[in-house]
Amino acid sequence: MRLLYTKPKLKDMSQGSRIAFARQFRLMTQDNVSDKLGLTGECKRRTMTRYEKGNRNPKEDRTREIANILEVNYNAIKKYDFIEIIDVIYYLMWLEELLPNYQIDLSNVSYVDEKQIVIIRNFINEWNLIRNKRQKREITYNDYINWKLNYNLEEK
Repeated sequence: MRLLYTKPKLKDMSQGSRIAFARQFRLMTQDNVSDKLGLTGECKRRTMTRYEKGNRNPKEDRTREIANILEVNYNAIKKYDFIEIIDVIYYLMWLEELLPNYQIDLSNVSYVDEKQIVIIRNFINEWNLIRNKRQKREITYNDYINWKLNYNLEEK
């Protein structure tokens, strides 16, 4: 039997939908993730189903375990509170999955901390370079999504 790969689709911006997207991108089933989390019993998949549907939110340590299993940055799948600038950056990247080719204009933003605007502008410049590489087919779709799922602000 031959399986056909289809790109994962993001349903919404919830933590559960982002976890499901990353899991599907990694070609893993809920059972695969449940096994790696050490869940057992007849309903071991139920926990992952509840996380992905948003009926239950994983605690921070469980979210870190899931991020490790899915080989993504913790910030890609954590619950956002927008206290840290990385939440805004990841939200912008996830938004692209819902609204492909949307544009960000920060030219008239004046009421936000200038340091944060500089961080976001630098990120957007880097992101545009990666997007351009993807459009020119210099990198694959997988390379592009991997970059997004593993973006790390601390290295900048």
